[in-house]
Amino acid sequence: MTHTHPPICDYEGSDYQARFWEHGNRDYEDRVEAVALRRLLPPSGEQLLEVGAGAGRNTPRYSGFRRVVLVDYSRTQLAQAVERLGISNRYLYVAADAYRLPFAPAVFDAGTMIRTLHHMADPQAALREVRDALRPGAAFVLEYANKQNLKAIGRWLLRRQTWNPFDSQAVEFIPLNFDFHPRAVRNWLGQAGFRVDRQLTVSHFRLALLKRLVPLSVLVAFDALAQWTGNLWQLTPSVFVRACTVGSTEEESSGAFWRCPVCRSLAMESLAEGVRCRGCRRLWPQTDGIYDFRVSPPAGG
Repeated sequence: MTHTHPPICDYEGSDYQARFWEHGNRDYEDRVEAVALRRLLPPSGEQLLEVGAGAGRNTPRYSGFRRVVLVDYSRTQLAQAVERLGISNRYLYVAADAYRLPFAPAVFDAGTMIRTLHHMADPQAALREVRDALRPGAAFVLEYANKQNLKAIGRWLLRRQTWNPFDSQAVEFIPLNFDFHPRAVRNWLGQAGFRVDRQLTVSHFRLALLKRLVPLSVLVAFDALAQWTGNLWQLTPSVFVRACTVGSTEEESSGAFWRCPVCRSLAMESLAEGVRCRGCRRLWPQTDGIYDFRVSPPAGG
């Protein structure tokens, strides 16, 4: 991670779950994403790390895992997840910064990051943090917003946009909302210690007119068939990748679960009121079932 902390896209207090998903005519997107997740994620496992969990829209889809750890920077989004899923040994809710994940190395045997990478000003740093928390051989399912989609290509050819959908540079179309090139994402995954196993192209028919005229079940069925072309070309607005961790992780046999996001100590003590770091003595509180490991970015970060 660089000395200047990347800016954070914070959904604190947002009505995103209700506005975008529940009342935003997004049933098609939700259903085809469920298809992609089912195809790419192992059916079962011990602990799954869900980075950018939000209000827990996808969390029930990980039912084969013994425990799911939901991470989001927004405490209010996690509070909605608590309301949706309840408090139990099966779910752990953690408010944290994706650039400073509060987990010991090699804790999880699977991970997901869905509709989250496109908010990362430093995606490479976030991917390195996720890789560090995963065990060797762990499965990681990543979704990203693809700049090389057919709509963008058409607009560029018609000179209705200035940025080139074929170059590898990210494009920030509104603040902290990025589209990435597939080649760049694959390179970042490789540099972070992942091997790409499979790619699926998703949301082929994300057009308002089609969603009005064509039955939902038909759109989902055709999208499910078209997803398999993902290893050949990536021309949809959303791309799903299944990657596998390669190599070893430093301190992977420590046996710890938490790691202090400030001093990076693994000497963490679980208390009724939260988790205390024995290194820097900071208390990371737990209230209403949510652990809060957020660190205010330094000045200029």
